[in-house]
Amino acid sequence: MTSTALFDEPGPKARRRIRVATVAGTLAAVALVALAVRQFAANGQLDAARWQPYATWPMWRYLLDGLWSTFLAAVVSAVLAMAFGLLLALGRVSSLAWVRRPAAAYVEVVRTIPALLLVYVVLFALPRYGLDLPLFWKLVVPLAVSNAAAYAEIFRAGINAIERGQTEAGLAVGLTRFQTMRLVVLPQAARRVLPSIVSQSVGLLKDTSLGFVVSYGELLYSGKVLAAYNGLLIQTYLVVALIYLVVNASLSKLARTLEARQPVTLRRRTAGA
Repeated sequence: MTSTALFDEPGPKARRRIRVATVAGTLAAVALVALAVRQFAANGQLDAARWQPYATWPMWRYLLDGLWSTFLAAVVSAVLAMAFGLLLALGRVSSLAWVRRPAAAYVEVVRTIPALLLVYVVLFALPRYGLDLPLFWKLVVPLAVSNAAAYAEIFRAGINAIERGQTEAGLAVGLTRFQTMRLVVLPQAARRVLPSIVSQSVGLLKDTSLGFVVSYGELLYSGKVLAAYNGLLIQTYLVVALIYLVVNASLSKLARTLEARQPVTLRRRTAGA
């Protein structure tokens, strides 16, 4: 999506204010980082001996195992959420009220519920009714349920952005509505919303840190265990934060690259759908 599709282009004064705010925010951030570094140095947290363990392979292998568990949970959650989200999107654009209304109700309700609350439901409520999921699925299921609503809106925007003439052309050559949707509309819609799908997947990857709650061995939980073992709390969490930063920044860069490769008119049409 592009900002110009959603908002008016800022004028000279607005751009000047934006530049001033950006500079001020950058300076404030630099000052906070400098203050934090100074405090760390004053308390010996920057001593080489406290960072030396993170120059060894066993430490990194343990954290990379946690990163792999993070990726695994994120990929499975994303696949399930996208599949369910696509069904919800098709339901929302259906001409049948008994299909459209429940799909819309699900999306509107679930989007207001924090993913953490869904994790607590799976962790504490479901076992009382005899449904005690394995540890992995205690994280994946609530993430898939929560993100399905977001993916549904992404897919719906892509479907609505396809020109009506595409559907009419498919029907004109003898395709059924289902075939037209599957063979004509959905492939085009998927290409248009691919950057948004990647961006949403970045958010889902960050949500896997909720595995901390269910004791699933993802990256953040692995950092907690490691910090408890070696007593290097600040160093461990800074390294974990750096790993998250590199991974999420790489995926965000991918999303921006995919968006930049789309024609401007196509991006604006999808954003306004």
